[in-house]
Amino acid sequence: MNHKQLFQEENEAIKERYDLAIERIELMMNEQTVKEPFLNYFQKTAEFVIKIKELVSLVEQDTLTSLSMDEIKKLNQDLYEDIKERNYESSYANPTYANTQLGNKYGKVFSFLYTELRSIIIYAFEYRLYELTILLELFIELYNYMEEEDEFTYKDVRRALYDFMSDYCEVFVTYRNRELLDPSLAFAKDIIMESNLSDLRYLYYFGEFITKNELRTAAFLNTLPQEQIQAMANTFTEGYRLGFVHNRLDLSKKKVVNIRYQLGYERLVRASIKNFEEMGLSATIYRAAANAMNKRQHLKIGYHSTSPNKQYDYDHRFDIALFWDKAMKEKKVACYKMALEQYKELASHYAGPAVMEVFGEELFSPEDKKEALKFDKRQQKLQVDYNNQANFIYNDFVKTKETSFTIIAYPVPEIGEDFEAIFAETVKVNTLDSNVYQQIQQCLIDALDQGEYVRVQGAGENHTDLWVKLYSLKDREKETIFENCVADVNIPVGEVFTSPVLAGTKGVLHVPKVFLNDLEYRELTLTFEDGVITDYNCKNFTNEQKNKKFVQENLLYNHDTLPIGEFAIGTNTTAYMMGKKYKVDDRLPILIAEKTGPHFAIGDTCYKMSEEVKVYNPDGKEIIARDNEVSILRKTDPDKAYYNCHTDITLPYEELKEIAVYHKDGTITPIIQNGRFVLEGTLQLNEALDAK
Repeated sequence: MNHKQLFQEENEAIKERYDLAIERIELMMNEQTVKEPFLNYFQKTAEFVIKIKELVSLVEQDTLTSLSMDEIKKLNQDLYEDIKERNYESSYANPTYANTQLGNKYGKVFSFLYTELRSIIIYAFEYRLYELTILLELFIELYNYMEEEDEFTYKDVRRALYDFMSDYCEVFVTYRNRELLDPSLAFAKDIIMESNLSDLRYLYYFGEFITKNELRTAAFLNTLPQEQIQAMANTFTEGYRLGFVHNRLDLSKKKVVNIRYQLGYERLVRASIKNFEEMGLSATIYRAAANAMNKRQHLKIGYHSTSPNKQYDYDHRFDIALFWDKAMKEKKVACYKMALEQYKELASHYAGPAVMEVFGEELFSPEDKKEALKFDKRQQKLQVDYNNQANFIYNDFVKTKETSFTIIAYPVPEIGEDFEAIFAETVKVNTLDSNVYQQIQQCLIDALDQGEYVRVQGAGENHTDLWVKLYSLKDREKETIFENCVADVNIPVGEVFTSPVLAGTKGVLHVPKVFLNDLEYRELTLTFEDGVITDYNCKNFTNEQKNKKFVQENLLYNHDTLPIGEFAIGTNTTAYMMGKKYKVDDRLPILIAEKTGPHFAIGDTCYKMSEEVKVYNPDGKEIIARDNEVSILRKTDPDKAYYNCHTDITLPYEELKEIAVYHKDGTITPIIQNGRFVLEGTLQLNEALDAK
């Protein structure tokens, strides 16, 4: 059964309502019953809806695939034209423009509505008329309000939006969980497995905005021999399998894997799907969330394309603030639990995500608009509370300690004219010999296990000076502090990491420039006392308050503070030099960047929700540093044990004065000095640094 047939009964039941809604919106085009400035808003939005009507007809009649490349490209461009950078300044999706035209109050609510309505693009492509229709009916309801302006107030308009989100919370949340867990929802998978991938029209069938990144990536992959595609897929899926092997988990109990990637890599994804099927795993491939109820700020979690406008994504990252209160939080928690209860059998067989990240897009430094919706203090706390509750509910059904994952990264053409060379170098980095690194990293671990503290000092413009407290070992023959990370779940190879003891961990972490979660930070400074952040700042804006708010919202995820969840030393000097050689070091994803120097993760530990599962290094020693003073609260005060975030911040080798192990007897063992490895047994890592 294809995706369209899956929703046939539901679509037939809603079709009359859909037709009536479309008919009513078409009439708006010639009416003058709403006064300016609102008339222009409703008529422009109605124009967009009529485009969707035409798209639905194409999907309904199965004629979308008969369009020529020029025709389908024009269709795609037309659907996203309004939010592209050159048009965004005069778009109602832009909260600044909406507020200027409609006033501060109405500007916020109608910019929100316009953005939510843009999600009907994907509902049209997937032929999900129910979600599409209820959004059209909401649009009509608010139009009716504005027709009778003397009888309705701003509060009535906002209440209508609130009631809509409350009434349909279950619809949005349930479907989001289903598409993670249920392989029968195969919209994207069908395109990947059944399309002629040499005919690049297939990229436009997903409904995402298609750019040169997606087109050039797909065209480039088509030039590679099948043997290379298969080898790349094998690296990806074998890393996933080894994650279960190394953590002594039973993969045979699992049936579902969730693949997340950026469009353009379908040929590689197709080979990976087949590999997973040979392991007994069916793939789910869900889209990055498109509505406020399911978004996680500006982040793209699921399949997606290059954004038509990152400022648009950033402006609407907190749209949920329009209706987020205690009652809505409790409603969403209840809906989330009901959804997982409904699909609990699938949840019990979920193995975890397999993620293909991309890197190379131009760096983005956002404008922080005062007109954009934001959380107030009360809402921030409610969001943190929701994430905590959802985290425990998810673990009850999915049993995260029985799951694994894998992540790999490849470049996109936007990285520059050296794209193909960087791609080849990335493949090399992703397939470095794990055995070589395992032995070198064991030398690091043997030295680190002897220490009481590790001190990390920056050089030049980097003012880092951090003391990291290490666990004490009771049985050095059987126990270790650091995990020897080779190329399994976390590709490429190249780090040793631990969960620091918080008490005694102190100092300053400073990075002159770093790119985290699609956002640029300048002069990022975090101050720690007993392992938790006591102060933070950056210099992205001239306004001090804006700088602090930027860090608090996007790096601390609205928490007042975060602990250090991980300390690691990256060893992949080959990846480091790739970044330097092609001058793309500031564009490397965290996945690769974290292997190119020491890094500190703020938030949860790497062992979140799986602390009781014993983990062993290749030498057979158990890694005992799986908890810290925060995560251990799961036994006494679970609501305070997790922050549901984990962000790695890396210091490049060139910004290092020294990393050294400090022993209880006062002796010191240097690991890195002036950006070079000096510990015996690790000097081989300098060969890449010396290569020209």
